[in-house]
Amino acid sequence: MAVDRERVLKEAAALLTRRATTSMDEIARAAGISRATLHRHFAGRDALIRALEEHGIAQFARAMDVARLDEGDAAGALRRLIEAAEPVAAVLAFLFTENQLFEGDEVNTGWARLDARITALFRRGQAEGDFRIDLSAAWLTEALYGLMGAGAWAVHEGRVARNDLNHSIAELLLGGIRRSMEK
Repeated sequence: MAVDRERVLKEAAALLTRRATTSMDEIARAAGISRATLHRHFAGRDALIRALEEHGIAQFARAMDVARLDEGDAAGALRRLIEAAEPVAAVLAFLFTENQLFEGDEVNTGWARLDARITALFRRGQAEGDFRIDLSAAWLTEALYGLMGAGAWAVHEGRVARNDLNHSIAELLLGGIRRSMEK
C-alpha cells in the first residue's frame, strides 16, 4: 500500500497544531498507517517537522501568489493575503514556534523568502504613505504571523468564530498600522 505523504503531513499538522507534544504513534494512527511505516517515511520527529515545515512554506507561498501581493493598494493586498493564508495559519503558527527549538546557524531560505515577500508588501504600504513608518516592516511581518497564529488558535478553542477571523485580523492589524493624517 502506497503512503499518501500529503495525507500524513495533513494529519500531522492537524494534530501538532492542537497539541505540540503529539506522539509519532498518534500521528501514525491518525494517518491510518503503522508507526513503522511512518518511520520509514520520516526517520523521526525532527524529520517529520522538517517535512511539515517545507510543506507549510510551500502552502503559504501559494497563498501569497493567490493574494496577488503586487496588485492594488497594500492594504487590499494584505487583506487578500490574510484570507488566502487562513487554511495554513495554524500550521505556520506551530512551525514558527517549533522552529525556535532547532539550533544552528543556517538560515532557512524558505522562511527568508516568505519574510521578504511580506516585508516588501509592508514597505510598499509605507512608501505609498498608507502604513506607519515608525514601525519597521520586519516588525509588521512578525505581527502578521503572530495575529494569524493567535487567530487560528482562538478559532480552534472556540473563542472566535471562523467567519470572523479574517476580518478581525485585518482590522486589528490595519487599524494599528495605518498612517494617520492628523497631527
